[in-house]
Formats: sequence, structure tokens, C-alpha cells
Amino acid sequence: MKEVVFRVPIVASADFGPMTNRTAPRRLRFLRACATLALPAALLLVPKSAGAQEWLKDRRYAEGAGVRVGDLELHPGIGGEVGYDSNWFLRTYKDGYVNSGPVEAGIIRITPSFSISTLSEKRLNETATEGVRPEPPPVAFRGTIAATYREFLGPAEIRDQRNVSGNAGLRLDVNQGRPVGFGVFANYTRLIQPAVLQDPNLSFNRSDVGVGGDIIFLPGGGTLDLRAGYQFYGAFFEESNGAPYTNHTHEISIRNRWRFRPRTALFHDTSLRFINYPNAQRALNFLNDSTPLRTQVGVTGLMTDRFGLLLSAGYGASFFRNGAAPTTRNYDSLNARAEGTFYLSEGGGAAEPGQATLLLSTFTFGFSRDFQNSLLGNYYDSNKGYLRLVYYFGGKVLAQLDGFFEALGYPQPFYNDQTGTPAPLLNPAGQPITDFTNYRTGGSLFAEYRFTDSFGLNLTFDYQQMISDTQLPSGVGPPPVADPANPNAGLFDLNWRRVQALVGARWFL
Repeated sequence: MKEVVFRVPIVASADFGPMTNRTAPRRLRFLRACATLALPAALLLVPKSAGAQEWLKDRRYAEGAGVRVGDLELHPGIGGEVGYDSNWFLRTYKDGYVNSGPVEAGIIRITPSFSISTLSEKRLNETATEGVRPEPPPVAFRGTIAATYREFLGPAEIRDQRNVSGNAGLRLDVNQGRPVGFGVFANYTRLIQPAVLQDPNLSFNRSDVGVGGDIIFLPGGGTLDLRAGYQFYGAFFEESNGAPYTNHTHEISIRNRWRFRPRTALFHDTSLRFINYPNAQRALNFLNDSTPLRTQVGVTGLMTDRFGLLLSAGYGASFFRNGAAPTTRNYDSLNARAEGTFYLSEGGGAAEPGQATLLLSTFTFGFSRDFQNSLLGNYYDSNKGYLRLVYYFGGKVLAQLDGFFEALGYPQPFYNDQTGTPAPLLNPAGQPITDFTNYRTGGSLFAEYRFTDSFGLNLTFDYQQMISDTQLPSGVGPPPVADPANPNAGLFDLNWRRVQALVGARWFL
């Protein structure tokens, strides 16, 4: 791979917003140049659920009894945590690279949340005549909002990372549970993705916006469930160095389910997406629009009162634009999922096929194969094995333990040279970087003890590691004279590991 000589600015100064006075002009130019290819490389490192508290991922954890106001339910809550992060910037633990030098941090997180909805099925059952299942309301909605403020304890480069993330969502359903119905929804997430090179003005923070709707047919009293939907999804990077990677997705989907036994169902799921990078010409790495297709069929249900199974298989293809071009690498393969769940307590037979309630302790194991679009190499294929243990006892103790191992396969990456022509990235020997595979593994624990129905103390522990034998150039240009003292100069290493541990308390209704 040819290492970088920063002779000319890779990104014009007009492409960047206001910078802080702490960064000297020469250092700033270096950071801009490094950030150009470091951006898509660094985005490979960010866990998909970065920064999300466990209780925010599932409304069953987040909400308590709530407050009834007429035909509405209100669920306010607030949580606070203090803890430790071993590698906020997701830097490599190896020496000599442009992204070397993990930085530890103390973290304080404050997370208020609020949801409002029409009456839940549980509340409707409380007021219904005994033995009579209540009719759902003709119009139902649910709205949620949450924000997380992070304060950092440590050196100045860490304290400058203080930030606020957040999310909001709204869904409206008409004629829910009836032969014909429809729903519309919108959601927003501000995602914090720290800058490997530490300057907060070169961060990868973005706003994810989604809006869509679906129409639902339930002939035969719900035995058959037919859904057709549309969704727009936009990922908008906030800093101008990330603007080239902004992308828009339009998705149409068809999802069907046939319950041929009380606890077993066949299902089908097909989606077609149209993914577009409106500013791709400004990106140094080569970005390609695509029309990915996924389709699968499967079966899900409870085989016994204590064991549930989900099996599915299908086809996936990325369908990148200019498929005959030498720079186009398409995914064209099998997608599959196999998952088994043991119910450690009685009552699994009462669940919907493939679902469990919060009141059930479960052990789940599974494997999935799929692909995702990527800013580097344009996509990656994923082969992932995972385990999950959920333990809920006496309405007081909740514990969830997760573990996974995932192989991520990337095709040959390309960059746009000064003429706008895609060219292969080169390794230290000056040869093109070919397909490569990273391995990601990790485990997490969330435990909460509830002193009352609305107050609890919790513990969160998370470990993740990326394992790779690949290094990427931090820019492009003629190779400099080799530095025997540091053969890794100018390279971005994809290895990292991170430990997060927090203790906290939360109040919720």
C-alpha cells in the first residue's frame, strides 16, 4: 500500500465548518487529510448499538405501570449512571498507527424519557368483562422521546467530547386488529460516533430520520396476516467532513404470516431498497448506489411448552449500479437464520409464535447470515452466532446476558483519485488490497434490582473487540520514503477493544 504524502489538501477548507482555536492550522490540515479515509474506516468500528442503554432498547424494560389520563397512558422516567469507558475513541491498541493510543474516560450519563399512548392491551383487559377479550380502539398511537447527556471525566481531549444523543418516535394505527387497517410512523435518532482523531469538530455524529407507513390485511380472523409497506430512511452527517457519506434509502416491503396452528406460523418477508449517496462525488472513497433485494421464508413457533424454534432461509443481492464495471463487487448469496429459545419458566405456550414476555426467563441461541451496505467496500456480509440469557424473578430481579461472535467479509475497497476515477486501495507493498475479513466478538450484562415497581438500581457491563489483519491507508498519494523506525506510519489499523462498566439508578412509571 502506498502511504500518504499530504502535499495538497484532500478536502478543501470550504468543506469544513467552524473549528475551535485549540487546533493549529498545520495540525488541522493533517487531521482533515487523515479523516478523509479514516472516516469510513472508523465507521466500521462503531458498534451498532453504541451508547444505547439496555432499558431503552425494549419498552418492557423501560416502562412501569404508567399513569392513566382518560384514554391515554403516560410513562415518564429518568435514569442516571456513572462509570468507565476504556476506549471511547475506538482506537487500536497497537502502536505506531495514525489511530493508536486508546484513551480511558470516566462517564456520567443522564437519560430522561417519556412515552404517551392510547390504552395498552393490559389496561383494556383490566376494565373488560371477565372472559371477554376487549376490542382494540379504532385509532391507536404511541409516541416516545428520550435523550442522553454524557459528561466525561479525564484529560481535556476527553472532556471536550461531552454530547447529547436522543431519539423520538411516533406511530399511528387505524383499525388495528381488524380485517383491514393501516399505520403510519416517523422516527428520529441523533447518533454519537466519536472521532478517532479526537477533535470533536471532525466527529461522525449524524441524524437518522425515518418515515413510512403500511397497510395490513387480516382475513380469517387473523389466521392470515398480510402487510405491505414503504419507508424512507435518511442518514445525515452533521459535520461537513462527513457530508459526502450522507445517504438516502427508500424501501418497499411485503410481509406475510400464516398461523396454521395455535403456536406455529409460516412467514414470508421480501424487501427492496433504493440506496443513494447524493454527495458521493465529494467522497475520497468510492461510493456506489444500489438496489438491494432480500427475500426469505420460514417457520416460527413453540415446538413444546418449553422450546421455541425459528428457521428461515432466502436470497439476498446488493445490485450495485454499473454491475459490469471492474469496481463493482456484488453480494449474491443465501441469507438464513436459525434460532432456538428455551423457556426456563412455565408459560411459554401463551406467547405469540416466536415471542416471549418479560415475565418469562429464557435462554436463546442462534445463527444469522445477511449482508449490509457499508461506506467502505460498499457492503459486507455477516455470519453471526449469538447467545442470550434473560432471567426475571419475582418482579424484583432482571438480568440479561448476551454474547456473540461475528465474521464480517468486505470486498475489495476503492477510492476516487483526483480525476474522479475509482482506483484500488494499496497495501504497504504497493499491491491492491483484496477482499478481507474482520472478526467482531463481545459480551454484555445488564442487571437491575427493583426496590419498588418504579425504582431500581442497575449495572451495565459491555466488552467488544474487533480482530483484523488489515490496515488501510489514511489517505492517498505517492508513497513517502520508508521510515524504518515506524513502518506503520500513515496506516489505519482496524483492531480495537473496548470495555464499558456503569452503575446507575432509574425511576420509571
